[in-house]
Amino acid sequence: MDYKPLPVGVDNFEKLVTRGYYFIDKTWYIKELLDKKADVNLFTRPRRFGKTLNMSMLQYFFEDMYTEEGEKKDNAYLFEDKKIMQAGERYLAHMGQYPVINLTFKDAKQPDFELAYDAMRRQIANEYLRHKFILLDERLSEEKEEYLSIMRRKADRGSYNQSIAFLSRCLEKYYGRKAIILLDEYDVPLENAFTENFYEEMVGFIRTLFESSLKTNASLEFAVITGCLRISKESIFTGLNNLDVISILDWNYGEYFGFTEEEVKLLCADYKLEHKYELIKDWYNGYIFGNTNVYNPWSLIRYVKALKSHEEEYPHSYWANTSSNSIVRRLIEMADDSVKSELEELIDGGTVEKPIHEDITYGEVYENMDNLWNFMFFTGYFRKVSERIGEDDVKYLTLTIPNREVRYIFRQKIMEWFNRKMKARDLTGLHTAFVSKDAARVEEEVTEILYETISSFDESENYYHGLVAGLLSGMKGYRTVSNRETGKGRCDLFVKPVSRRKEAFIVEFKTTKKMKEIEKRAEEALEQIAEKRYFLELEEDGYDQYCSYGIAFCGKDCCVRVR
Repeated sequence: MDYKPLPVGVDNFEKLVTRGYYFIDKTWYIKELLDKKADVNLFTRPRRFGKTLNMSMLQYFFEDMYTEEGEKKDNAYLFEDKKIMQAGERYLAHMGQYPVINLTFKDAKQPDFELAYDAMRRQIANEYLRHKFILLDERLSEEKEEYLSIMRRKADRGSYNQSIAFLSRCLEKYYGRKAIILLDEYDVPLENAFTENFYEEMVGFIRTLFESSLKTNASLEFAVITGCLRISKESIFTGLNNLDVISILDWNYGEYFGFTEEEVKLLCADYKLEHKYELIKDWYNGYIFGNTNVYNPWSLIRYVKALKSHEEEYPHSYWANTSSNSIVRRLIEMADDSVKSELEELIDGGTVEKPIHEDITYGEVYENMDNLWNFMFFTGYFRKVSERIGEDDVKYLTLTIPNREVRYIFRQKIMEWFNRKMKARDLTGLHTAFVSKDAARVEEEVTEILYETISSFDESENYYHGLVAGLLSGMKGYRTVSNRETGKGRCDLFVKPVSRRKEAFIVEFKTTKKMKEIEKRAEEALEQIAEKRYFLELEEDGYDQYCSYGIAFCGKDCCVRVR
């Protein structure tokens, strides 16, 4: 059976339709925009949730399109079998009737202001180039010189500050209709500028650009802006009374970004993957936009494509490499004991309650932990379980990690943080105590390290095994070998000296949820080593001397026994 190709990374609506990609119809979004009639719509959603494709769809629906040669294009065929065609003539009358300015700022992720500004200037110039046919009209003779200077990137900064407003005026003059303005990923330059330390310069440029195009622009029909975060306190939208902010907390438009439950079930049916639905749900479901349950579309499409190549493919955290996951690292690095405890609760499937406010600046994100929790919620790392209004009239949300994909990101970042921390730590005391069989000192050293880290793997034996193996792996003159079959079973860990004249070590791990059982479990580990004759591996490898360690864990406590 032939299946439609899956649109991995395809965010151009025309390309998606004309090349026959699998398409989940979101065109009813157009009707809702027309019904609500907001002048300026700001949609804040996590990265990779279909914002750019939706903007492309809006452009192809509304734009009175022309080629560079000035020939009219009819895009109605792109919507022939789409939901919007059922909306009625009242809505279809808007199709192909407006000049449209469509800009994305995602390329402004640059190391300094001049390069970022140049990237944005290039985007603006390309949009001027796309509309250059209007200069053939003699009604635009007075605007021609300034138009060409902006298009050729010869204009001064003042002209670029006003460039979107100027283009919309030129388009209105040509078409006789006001322009629709689409601004995608508007906050990428701000986030990047904060990271690269030229934040104030970028804020100044974007503030002026937006004020002229959205606040005082008589040639504006309506605008749609997308980003991850609502930015208002730095006055990006100062005095913009016609701004309608639709965040993930808003009940409007919830189903148009990401895939709904019904859409995912249909996709699984279309690709004969119904038996994989629960696994897909476990990994990529769990986002709540308003009151709509939503799946991560980027990761889901990539996984379904992988399954069609190999049906036993295991899910991956595709989103881990696309989003701003450095924010997770910052949360971990800033965490005190209280926040570490909250992270452990979240990773274990639990919840935390935090005050939530939608107005935040990138400059404020790292000022305190509440701001950081806010930022992470609005950018997709947590989902809302419930909400309440406190006595202080502040909104409090109960938050949890949405799915296994995001939980994996947390675990990955925690392990990276822990490994960096351990590389910087002096482990000489632990190594000396281990080789000299000082059980009390080994217990003390390992417990101290446990209290510094975050238990992110449900306190499983594998977690503690990996932890201790990592701590001992840098021991000079020794090498560690894990999970070797020997005797009557599989030994957790061997620590073998390079010289066979020295004593080797056998290590077995146990866990318990009851502190009163920890010593018993350590002794059981030693009994298992003897009973299953794990020492045979060492004797076969030429070691005459060996010692056994039984190590038991209960949360952040451990018990060490030596025999």
